[in-house]
Amino acid sequence: MGISSSNKTINVTQIDCKGTLKVTLALSASPDIASTPTDIILILDRSGSMAGSPLDNMKSGAKTFVSIIEEATDGTQNGTIGSGSRIGVVSFSDAATVNSPLTTSVASLNAAIDSLTASGTTNHADAFFKAMQSFDPSSTNAKVIVMFTDGKTTSGIPPSPVAAAARASGIIIYCIGLIGSDGIDVNVLNDWATDPDSSHVAVTPNDSDLEDLFADLAANISKPGATNIVIDEIVNPDFQIISVIPPTTGSAVMVNATTLQWNIPKLGVSSNEGATLEFQIQHIGQSTGTKKVNDSITYSDTEGNVVQFPDPSVRVDCGIIVIPEPCPVPVDITIGGCQDFVTVNLGDTYLSSQGSILQLDLTLKDVCPNRQIALAIILTEVDSCGTTHQRGMKTLTIPAHTFPTCKDVFVKCIPFVLPEESNTSCQHSPCMARNLKAQIIAHTIDTNYRCCESTITMN
Repeated sequence: MGISSSNKTINVTQIDCKGTLKVTLALSASPDIASTPTDIILILDRSGSMAGSPLDNMKSGAKTFVSIIEEATDGTQNGTIGSGSRIGVVSFSDAATVNSPLTTSVASLNAAIDSLTASGTTNHADAFFKAMQSFDPSSTNAKVIVMFTDGKTTSGIPPSPVAAAARASGIIIYCIGLIGSDGIDVNVLNDWATDPDSSHVAVTPNDSDLEDLFADLAANISKPGATNIVIDEIVNPDFQIISVIPPTTGSAVMVNATTLQWNIPKLGVSSNEGATLEFQIQHIGQSTGTKKVNDSITYSDTEGNVVQFPDPSVRVDCGIIVIPEPCPVPVDITIGGCQDFVTVNLGDTYLSSQGSILQLDLTLKDVCPNRQIALAIILTEVDSCGTTHQRGMKTLTIPAHTFPTCKDVFVKCIPFVLPEESNTSCQHSPCMARNLKAQIIAHTIDTNYRCCESTITMN
């Protein structure tokens, strides 16, 4: 069957600027269907929500699946599935129906698929049960169920125990999901499917993609297991790899801070087999935004399997930085090549004198969304005699943020001017150290609190 599925997932959708996330690569492979006869039951959802183009595209996908398997078993499209493999069709709505028992006749399968009409509720449990009953217990063929559905269970018993019983009996389960009007639960499909879940479940929001999903699955099922697999992963330059967990199969090495290579000698050569690699990456960029995790990923093996991995993205939030006062606007000064004396009028400057400029930064912790903050900084100086002198106060309004949870707000570049002349009787020198104290007061301006207004009536 070759590489039957491939996937790349991340464990979070949003991180802070220096945040980390886990990346998971998953593959599954199975033996060649021509040398390993396989019985396949297609379970097809014909509930009422499938009416219209979803049903039409599902039928096209299912018939394409049959056609690819037919050719893979004996190298020709002669209307007969060869090499001892068979396909059956089970459909379901309120209850499940065996539309075609396991057969080698492509015409019978296509007729069964074309006969489906959409109506009723969604009974997944009965569909799994009828599919299990359709297999011949005395046959040594490999057993595969392909479950297609577009919605949640709305009738019948819970399907998870039935799917679990099928897997326990040796049946391999793949799930194809269409995100329909019922809002399919991908976690449920993962629960039904054979492990690893990430390589046995495919989901799409567009019914126009169904034919491609069925075709990809059939092509992967019909190829041989893969050998000498090499996967080269290069992460986005805004990230670096910080750790690699040993894969379940093969070996993985870090080539450099952004590159790793995963080598698998063989996968799925003698039986259905999955492989998973997990590694941690950290964001090292400086900008906020939605960023793709990988720069590139390439796959190769001896059999020439063509494998594509998803391209996940993560939202990076580099925090909220408030700069309450801009830096002074510079005055341009030009000195000619032959001039040794220039007079320049720098304009008006207010409330300044010789001395030092103290620039303060601070972080407001755990600021809730949609709340403005009133911030005050009181600066004092303690002279060499131990006397405290006022050196100024700044009051600022910090704008509200819209991040979904409380977060830190970085307030940057709050300047204070400290003149050299000091209002102290102690001896003072421009080169003496100056001891300053900053006191910070902050509170939320916005609040939902309102005073109670009550009316008292006296009789």
